[in-house]
Amino acid sequence: MAKALAKTIGYIYIDSGAMYRAVGLFCMNHRLIVEDKIDIIRLKELLPTLCIEFNPNEQGESDTYLNGSNIEKSIRTLGVAHVASQISTIPFVRETMVKLQQQLGFSKGIVMDGRDIGTDVFPNAELKIFVTASPEIRAKRRFQEMKNNGQSTTYEEVLTNVKERDERDTSRTVSPLRKAKDALILDNSYLSIEEQLNWLLNAYQETIYKIQLTK
Repeated sequence: MAKALAKTIGYIYIDSGAMYRAVGLFCMNHRLIVEDKIDIIRLKELLPTLCIEFNPNEQGESDTYLNGSNIEKSIRTLGVAHVASQISTIPFVRETMVKLQQQLGFSKGIVMDGRDIGTDVFPNAELKIFVTASPEIRAKRRFQEMKNNGQSTTYEEVLTNVKERDERDTSRTVSPLRKAKDALILDNSYLSIEEQLNWLLNAYQETIYKIQLTK
């Protein structure tokens, strides 16, 4: 959704969730997490050495890079998603990622998605959209996406992961998942991709119009 909107209006797309996934993948590759136990001290030492970037691919979309390597496919597994959700609850990790996200958005002209973007990262964003859908529908979509990418999993595993992430993200003390007071709500449970994009474009155009009126 965010990628399609950014591409249509000529903005840069930044996947904030991919940044936490990148940190999660780093932890897995360097054995900083074993049996769901994170080596906090070592992670804090190594976190400053991570360079996370978004570079365009041949399709004109952004791929995630970690220390110069393309990790876009590697971070889209259930295992990395699980670790990323754990990593995202650590205060110093969130603080580091938020600062990086704010730096990336400093020049504006961006579309960024994530679970705390409208509340903590960019509380003064010109347009905030809180997207929702049932866990079952989201799991079905994610399962189909993973299946299309050749990843082996089951719908039940994906649904469990979605519910666990929701519970962890809404109950954490640091930057919990919640709707910003001035955010528009988009329930896309039963919208087609085309209907969804049209909804977003209308919201964007109305926002631009209001901004122009205030100048």
